Amino acid sequence: MTAAASITVRVPLAIRRRGGRKLVVAPDGGAPGAAPARTRADPALVKALARAHRWKRLLESGRYASLGELAAAEKIDRSFLGKMLRLTLLAPDLVEAILDGRQPDDLTSADLSGAVPARWDDQRATFGIVKPRPGRGHRIEGPATGLAHDQFLCKKGA
Repeated sequence: MTAAASITVRVPLAIRRRGGRKLVVAPDGGAPGAAPARTRADPALVKALARAHRWKRLLESGRYASLGELAAAEKIDRSFLGKMLRLTLLAPDLVEAILDGRQPDDLTSADLSGAVPARWDDQRATFGIVKPRPGRGHRIEGPATGLAHDQFLCKKGA
């Protein structure tokens, strides 16, 4: 009879919480056996975006005259409301990436509610989201122009 040999394999893994779920992250930063592109949006980020745009619509429609009035009606702190409204200033392709679940794994609503750069290129650099290349099915319209985003910026700046 031969003695049974045991083999120990050690793989450095990390467990992270994303969208209320636990995700095992391999040493290369990806989930084992996962497709390179994420397919599940982070519910917390999506909810934060939806709430921010809803609050913006309520203010713009005149239903509430001030942030204080809206905060009181929603039973939230006025400063929290102001921080969350900054999400409405995100570049459209950043919003699309978040809704598609293509944002960096470590991006949280707390990151987005902090200081948000005004320029969309600076936002992309800050939050680590790469701008889609033209011709990849991502078209971002400028306000009421029908022009793609980059064309809009060129015409606006001209």
